[in-house]
Amino acid sequence: MGLFSLKSNVDYIRSSRYPKPHNIYSAILVFALIILAVTTLSRIGLSLWQLERVNDAQGWSDIIFQGIRVDFATLCWLFGIAALGTALFAGNHAIGRLWALILKVWLTLGLWLIVFLEISTPSFIQEYGFRPNRLYVEYLIYPKEVLSMLWAGRKAELIFAFVVSTATLYAGWRLSDYFTRNVRTPRWYWRPVMAILVICVTILGARSSLGHRPLNPSLVAFSDDPLVNSLVLNSGYSLTFAIKQMSNEEEASKVYGKLDDQKVIDIIRRQSGRSAQAFTSTDLPSLTFNQATYQGKPKNLVIILQESLGARFVGSLGGLPLTPNIDELSSQGWFFENLYATGTRSVRGIEAITTGFTPTPARAVVKLGKSQTNFFTIAELLKRNGYSTQFIYGGESHFDNMRSFFLGNGFSQIIDQNDYKNPAFVASWGVSDEDLLFRAHDEFTAMHEQGKPFFSLVFSSSNHDPYEFPDNRIELYEQPQYTMHNAVKYADYAVGEFFKKAQKADYWKDTLFLVVADHDSRVGGANLVPISRFRIPGLILGGGIEAMRDPRVVSQIDMAPTLLSMMGISDSYPMLGRDLTQQAADWPGRAMMQYDKNFALMEGNQVTILQPEQAAKSFVYDFGAETLTSRELDTEQAENALGIALWGSAAYNNHWFTLPKQTQTEQQSR
Repeated sequence: MGLFSLKSNVDYIRSSRYPKPHNIYSAILVFALIILAVTTLSRIGLSLWQLERVNDAQGWSDIIFQGIRVDFATLCWLFGIAALGTALFAGNHAIGRLWALILKVWLTLGLWLIVFLEISTPSFIQEYGFRPNRLYVEYLIYPKEVLSMLWAGRKAELIFAFVVSTATLYAGWRLSDYFTRNVRTPRWYWRPVMAILVICVTILGARSSLGHRPLNPSLVAFSDDPLVNSLVLNSGYSLTFAIKQMSNEEEASKVYGKLDDQKVIDIIRRQSGRSAQAFTSTDLPSLTFNQATYQGKPKNLVIILQESLGARFVGSLGGLPLTPNIDELSSQGWFFENLYATGTRSVRGIEAITTGFTPTPARAVVKLGKSQTNFFTIAELLKRNGYSTQFIYGGESHFDNMRSFFLGNGFSQIIDQNDYKNPAFVASWGVSDEDLLFRAHDEFTAMHEQGKPFFSLVFSSSNHDPYEFPDNRIELYEQPQYTMHNAVKYADYAVGEFFKKAQKADYWKDTLFLVVADHDSRVGGANLVPISRFRIPGLILGGGIEAMRDPRVVSQIDMAPTLLSMMGISDSYPMLGRDLTQQAADWPGRAMMQYDKNFALMEGNQVTILQPEQAAKSFVYDFGAETLTSRELDTEQAENALGIALWGSAAYNNHWFTLPKQTQTEQQSR
């Protein structure tokens, strides 16, 4: 009995000092299960947060079961190569020890990436209405602005992310170290078999389909609510797919389908409202000569682009009482009641307002390579007509590639944060709107005194998260001070103070002003395209401008042609927007909206929406209730929508959206 007891103790000591070897795939399997638990719990938590929308979509079964399908595909992409390397290289030799180190790093960083993306997802959803996508990547290239914004407005979330990230890296490293030590490796003749099995499982799991197309977001989409569809995914998959799509983003035909180039050209020409005879160029299919309505001395132009100012914040558009100054000014000029932005980002608004370019599923042309020079802007057109052209901004003009795009396409002068001496207030995104607009007033005064006709794009930034602005300027709408609603009210205050100066200035009578938003703030909703969240204010002011409220549906791309006509600039350009001074009062209007990968064409209250790799859908829009009701597909409108959506990619890739080169005689005459 004693000998038996002694032997048992010795065996126990040996088993404690020399634990049972781990399976060759123990580390990968353990990390895969942890990640599966993280993504599933995150998906359930997000769904509970958005419970009403998930219930409306009857989406619990799709979210859970299709979500697991997406997670398995993600794990195959994430760890497939690691599993193959383990089958080939694991062992108690130099290569095996090196591979063990690589595997530990791989597993730890893979776990950290998934955890980090999931904990950052709620903030992204709150801002943009769906899981992380291409915008997540685009913001990463501006760490100074983004980190200062997050630190000022989301300290708790930033600290939480740091703590969780540190804990994940530490725990991941310790866990991977434990499971990659004392590994039981197979005999050499089993390794090729294991490698083949790994390749088969990885390919089949990553594709998650035996059909022609592998797994993609549209394959698991089941609802008309984009957010609910995105909950099926995990944020790692959502982001990776968006990055992959960015490589193909210049081709809208890969997203929506194809049409012959000539068919696209015929559609956009017809949709422009111009006669077929107006299009005289074969090299530049959208180029037309446009006669101005105003025949007097050409006026100056100032566009005040307001950051994130949706109609829901504007009292005179039925929104919250946050814009008393714009409301008062709206009774003094041409006020658009149904103006719609083309997108949800500032660069999309800049694209529409300054170039009149139609939106695409690609990034805005402000950030694309082929449009950095010789791409049409109204600055280039006005520069050819003898105007001084400038961009005035309170922040750093390199953000979103604005500086490069503007300098390459007709803007002669850029004023940004570094050009303000002793500003009254500096926030995360630059100087305050007061500093911006008062500097603009000084610039306009100086240019007018010198007798220079001028065009200036003035871009505000105070109404941007973290919503910082000077104290004691406004009566706060709510507490605490730095909120979206208070920032809107301050931005409106700055506009009001500017126009008090401008209306007394000598340049007022010779200048046309457009006050317009780039987009709404935090656009989201339960529809394929949340139409109401694209509605923005637009107001044309200036000496001799008659007061009127315009109920027609109009688009941001209509602003530039209308302004040129009202300024007295008759010239050729490739823009397809309508000159609203020459449209009948009973014209129902049209607008186009890009919401992530979905594209909407609205004509009056008739809407058709294109989605990636899915059939078009038609709706009726109720302006009062702000709802879309399904109807039978309007095939004609669907074809028009497809033609407009494809035009942008074709025009960009073929260099069609530009002005004809000037002859030496033309350059000298101007």
